[in-house]
Amino acid sequence: MALIECVPNVSEGRRLDVVDTLAGAVSSVDGVRLLDRSSDSDHNRSVLTFAGDASAVHQAVMALFEAAVGRIDLRRHTGAHPRLGAVDVVPFVPLGATTMAACVELAKQTGAAVAARFDVPVFLYEEAASTPARRNLADIRRGEFEGLVTKLASSDWAPDYGPSRPHPTAGATVIGARRPLIAFNVNLATDRIETAKAVAAAVRESSGGLPFVKALGIALPDRGIVQVSMNLTNFERTSIVRAFGTVREEAERRGALVVESEIVGLVPEAALPPAPIQTLQLARFSKEQVLEERWKAMEREESGRS
Repeated sequence: MALIECVPNVSEGRRLDVVDTLAGAVSSVDGVRLLDRSSDSDHNRSVLTFAGDASAVHQAVMALFEAAVGRIDLRRHTGAHPRLGAVDVVPFVPLGATTMAACVELAKQTGAAVAARFDVPVFLYEEAASTPARRNLADIRRGEFEGLVTKLASSDWAPDYGPSRPHPTAGATVIGARRPLIAFNVNLATDRIETAKAVAAAVRESSGGLPFVKALGIALPDRGIVQVSMNLTNFERTSIVRAFGTVREEAERRGALVVESEIVGLVPEAALPPAPIQTLQLARFSKEQVLEERWKAMEREESGRS
């Protein structure tokens, strides 16, 4: 079977009953395995990871929107992470022998269907982008939900599908196809947001830092610390070890120590160093966060029930 991984990010990380409902909607689709879910109250964001063939994954995304659009109101949403939609971003990732072209086609099919059924503007990004200016998720999301009316009114930002106005509560969404991405955060022992932002600027590719690294400086007020929140978009070119080491060096130059790091969601086995918990000061990490291990575990569970 040609498998596709889907890793939607939704703008809800505090009302776990709502997240339960969203995860249940995905799990209800035959042929889909929900591999992982994680929620962050500071970011007010959750990440679901599931996989299946193209048809099943498409149906699961539609079920996710059905559950999310009526339950997430961005007019009342606050959180540290940038967002423009209730279902903020939906990437499709090829697994095994699946081609990127198949994921691009699925992104276009799903984007058109989401816009038609839910009246939500849809932008295509990364490998599915309709123009080079739309490859980068950060460029699409700039201005966030609050800036969508102005953004969508510009001819440069007409959506790829759907109306040129935001959904009143669900905003817009970004759907695309990409390589495996590692969501990797490093927490610093300081409450100075300026330090986190300076370290993020030193690390991210767009401001002269490491190739294939996107980074933001974020405050975690409940903990009294700050975070460098990164997306590693090509771990073969910039490893997680290199990203961690660079953040640590840049933080120490500014008088801040690393408290811990965390991987959000799943990570390919090939991306991890030996002894990853010690090497990366990882918190709350288990082998079930390794994509291949999680898939095998679910196969065993299903085999045991049959």
